[in-house]
Amino acid sequence: MEKLLLLFCNWSTLGVCAALKLPQISAVLAARSARGISLPSLLLELAGFLVFLRYQCYYEYPLLTYLEYPILIAQDVLLLLCAFHFNGNVKGAAPYMAVSVASWFVLPLQKWIIDLAMNLSTFISVASKFAQLQYLWKTRDSGTVSALTWSLAAYTCATRIITTIMTTGDLTILTRFVIMLALNVWVTTTVLRYRKTAVKAE
Repeated sequence: MEKLLLLFCNWSTLGVCAALKLPQISAVLAARSARGISLPSLLLELAGFLVFLRYQCYYEYPLLTYLEYPILIAQDVLLLLCAFHFNGNVKGAAPYMAVSVASWFVLPLQKWIIDLAMNLSTFISVASKFAQLQYLWKTRDSGTVSALTWSLAAYTCATRIITTIMTTGDLTILTRFVIMLALNVWVTTTVLRYRKTAVKAE
């Protein structure tokens, strides 16, 4: 029974993550605007994903427990490029991409570096969620922000809590997923709240 639950959680997470950012990317492309999306939030999220993936690779954790992260990173990069494009500054993405590539090689140089980065990545990810929340609170407009994307992110955090408990038991990772679950639910409800406000205003 435990093996079936683990398989379901792993594969459903992969399936959800394969399409996680697609509603958001689709909304941005359809509107030809990145209105409502916080660039700092997106950049911080990408940094958190990169550190998390490098940490999992470094400790050689089971592949199925983090296989969605390359997919999420690719989708974040695409969304980031769309956001920079519609804000009229595609070249502005170049320095961030360069830092991301460089960090991939620097992080595993020493064990203390990757461990410190992993602990900091939780704070980075929290900061990314709060950056999006702050943007929503400030504008009181969810714009092209996809509630579906954020709710799917909450689901993947919930499944990863289960798989972490059943496989590695890594407390750092477990803490991260619990915090991310709560914040993803918070962002989802905020997006839905301001969407209803915008509809009523119309």
